[in-house]
Amino acid sequence: MATDTLKSRAGAGVAPGGLRRLLLDNGALTALIVLVIALSALSGDFLTTDNLLNIGVQAAVTAVLAFGVTFVIVAAGIDLSVGSVAALSATVLAWTATSHGVPVVLAVLLAVATGIAAGLVNGFLISYGKLPPFIATLAMLSVGRGLSLVISQGSPIALPGSVSHLGDTLGGWLPVPVLVMVVMGLITAFVLARTYIGRSMYAIGGNEEAARLSGLRVKRQKLAIYALSGLFAAVAGIVLAARLSSAQPQAANGYELDAIAAVVIGGASLAGGTGKASGTLIGALILAVLRNGLNLLSVSAFWQQVVIGVVIALAVLLDTVRRKAGATPQAAGTGSGGEKKKQAATYGLAAVVTVALVAATSLLHTGSAGAGQKMGLSLSTLNNPFFVQIKSGAQAEAKKLGITLTVTDAQNDASQQANQLQNFTSSGLGAIIVNPVDSDAAGNSVKAADQAKIPVIAVDRGVNHADTDALVASDNVAGGELAAKTVAQKLGGHGKIVILQGQAGTSAARERAAGFAQGLKAYPGIQVLAQQPADFDRTKGLDVMSNLLQAHPDVQGVIAANDEMALGAVKALGSKAGTSVQVVGFDGTPDGLTAVKNGTLYASVAQQPSRLGRIAVDNALKAVQGKKVEPTVKVPVKVVTKENVAGFSG
Repeated sequence: MATDTLKSRAGAGVAPGGLRRLLLDNGALTALIVLVIALSALSGDFLTTDNLLNIGVQAAVTAVLAFGVTFVIVAAGIDLSVGSVAALSATVLAWTATSHGVPVVLAVLLAVATGIAAGLVNGFLISYGKLPPFIATLAMLSVGRGLSLVISQGSPIALPGSVSHLGDTLGGWLPVPVLVMVVMGLITAFVLARTYIGRSMYAIGGNEEAARLSGLRVKRQKLAIYALSGLFAAVAGIVLAARLSSAQPQAANGYELDAIAAVVIGGASLAGGTGKASGTLIGALILAVLRNGLNLLSVSAFWQQVVIGVVIALAVLLDTVRRKAGATPQAAGTGSGGEKKKQAATYGLAAVVTVALVAATSLLHTGSAGAGQKMGLSLSTLNNPFFVQIKSGAQAEAKKLGITLTVTDAQNDASQQANQLQNFTSSGLGAIIVNPVDSDAAGNSVKAADQAKIPVIAVDRGVNHADTDALVASDNVAGGELAAKTVAQKLGGHGKIVILQGQAGTSAARERAAGFAQGLKAYPGIQVLAQQPADFDRTKGLDVMSNLLQAHPDVQGVIAANDEMALGAVKALGSKAGTSVQVVGFDGTPDGLTAVKNGTLYASVAQQPSRLGRIAVDNALKAVQGKKVEPTVKVPVKVVTKENVAGFSG
């Protein structure tokens, strides 16, 4: 069979039994051991029980997705849709269980069926529609994400409590996501090594034409392979939603790339024919350990992306070197009994060496002294000038007070932010400052910090279903009313406007929208032609406004929930901005104030983001010192127009 070509070629390259051969034969495992030892030496917070369990939880979703992708890659395919399918399955679960009263067990089955159905569609398009796997699954990526947004109307849906328990722990210490990861890994190993369809995957990946000529029904096998990938994506989506206590329509965005990276780092070939469950698990752990360690070492959020990319490239390069040295990986289940015993001995030796070296490096650390002077700041995104200014203000105040401040960028991913908050908690920081991606999704992580007696300060956006020591924010409702009043008065109380909304699920978006609605009640002559989300993003603001102009060319005013969207709208409006169409933004960012000065943006309801950051750090320090902290600290907002922009200091 084609898998016979996958066996190790003893004697090729270097001498068998040598250390170099041992390392080359187990490239991903070697990389993981080196990472663990290095991070144990560099950070005294890395090698703790809580942090190791955190790493397991953070690896769980990627690992489960990657196990499903392993089937596809072994068969020389690709699946780019698993992240979207995970989000769609979780949304179906939450929507059916909460909005339609479907019993939870049946809702879970519907979610799993959704994942399988998406996989079957992929398999049908590839097998019978003759579409390349890249194109078919790319289409499903868009369809799955779109359907999850349609079903949820763009807003997160809370999960029933019985499902949310999947994100909890057993016995108070074993996280359920880790248990699910282990179970799905064992299922993957069994399917690959002990089943007919598993052997078929290797045969198809090794040589599809030869597999067909040998009697395999390749088309039917591909249907089953992609259905399995969809099934695993659905399980991953349920686990992710349970961690966040809500189904996020934008969840798992980009996770398909992490899943593919984990499979390839684990030793599988994109050309097909090789790969195993243990390698995929190691690949997922490498990614989780790396992100966790970089957080603990206070590496810049921008540099983290660079480092992760370099490590992935090096891991794959090591695999290439190993292959050239003749250490070709075996297909699961194809080795002899002696070879399997040798592999087991290798893993055992690796464990012993790792424990010994880690124990030695742990002597370098005598504890985390001065934890009270260490704080963490998790921002929803650093791809927005407003939050960059919050970071700058917080860092300046921290430096003034002699505080070590670790700043992380959640990249508008609620799951990634949950990981960052867990890392902060396990490292025993004095206080945590959080600017939530989603107010509901941050709840579980903040609860964990509360249980660890770590003060939590929310900045700009509140946290739901958990207690924070303080919320430092502008009055978004009052600011929204000011924005509505400003545009209405500029239009003389009569006119047609559109509203660009913020990211669904955030307290800032909800409160500003409520303020817009409240403010417009006093102006019945103002007609709202459309309200569309643009996610606080300038590019999306440009696209959404361009689309709305096609349907509403007679628009006279625009209210945007932040300056970035307002600037996108200004770009779409062109010469109309500031002349026939009046645009009002929100935040008072430097670019927004420049546009106000130039007259293209009529006004901005200006917050003071640098001040928000400074006040958040001050309140965090007060909480650490046991001083009284006000539950809500409101920073005033101000309407800035061309007349007063010169005197506005921010």
